Amino acid sequence: MTHRRLTIALALTFFALTLPAAAHPDGGPSPGVTLGWDGLVAPGGAVRYVALPAGASTTLAVISTRTGRVQNFILVPGHWGVPTVAFDGSTAGLARDGRMLVLGEQPRGPVLRARSSFAVLSTKLLRLQRVIRLRGDFSFDALSPDARTLYLIQHISQRDLTQYLVRAYDMKSHALVPQVIADRRSVEKAMAGYPLLRATSEDGSWVFTLYRNDGGRPFIHALDAAKRQAVCIDLPWPKAKSQDKLWKLRFAFSPDRRQLFLAAPHARPAFAIDTRTMRVLR
Repeated sequence: MTHRRLTIALALTFFALTLPAAAHPDGGPSPGVTLGWDGLVAPGGAVRYVALPAGASTTLAVISTRTGRVQNFILVPGHWGVPTVAFDGSTAGLARDGRMLVLGEQPRGPVLRARSSFAVLSTKLLRLQRVIRLRGDFSFDALSPDARTLYLIQHISQRDLTQYLVRAYDMKSHALVPQVIADRRSVEKAMAGYPLLRATSEDGSWVFTLYRNDGGRPFIHALDAAKRQAVCIDLPWPKAKSQDKLWKLRFAFSPDRRQLFLAAPHARPAFAIDTRTMRVLR
């Protein structure tokens, strides 16, 4: 390793360990992206990916979770970050096999963007493969288990920043799927709320997100990431009751994975969801 490369690696390690969490909310309900902090842990837990600002570019560092050392890094042109998918700090963007990583753009202010971009990287080669560019304001939501579908949150209203649509981007055809991903039982396609919590099934096929919805009842958006479908699970919450207590809740699966609980720490579950029928049990 050259002296210059060693110096850069040591600097990256220092910043990765000391830089505070930087989740930048954008114009819509998305929490934005994370710079520094814990980044995103790869499947197996051996390394984590951390995005760090580097002038007009972004440094993506591969850091050992055991030693804290920088094992590799790449300089990516542009301002990118690890996608933050809920306000509890949950991050995402890695394919289940760990071979692909999607980074989101750093937001530029509280207004909806005319164009949105995502950087797709190969983690095996640690190389930028391509940049996805879309018209409109989009943020990262999830990846399908086979990484062929990129799910996005499309922010659709500057007047009401909580309104959004769930969209699918086909990674093979390199195109946005025309159909909106929505609950087939409802005529409403647009939803409104802020994502508070995120949980994912063991095989990655289902992605659960708890939304605060001050204009109605809180709900869990259950995304069938394998089939490009979704179910909206309304929680029995009195409309007149403040939803502030939702911040205290956390997701937890039952041992057999047949139920998804919402509970405050050291408390009985406030809600239980049947993960087969997608109905509230209590």
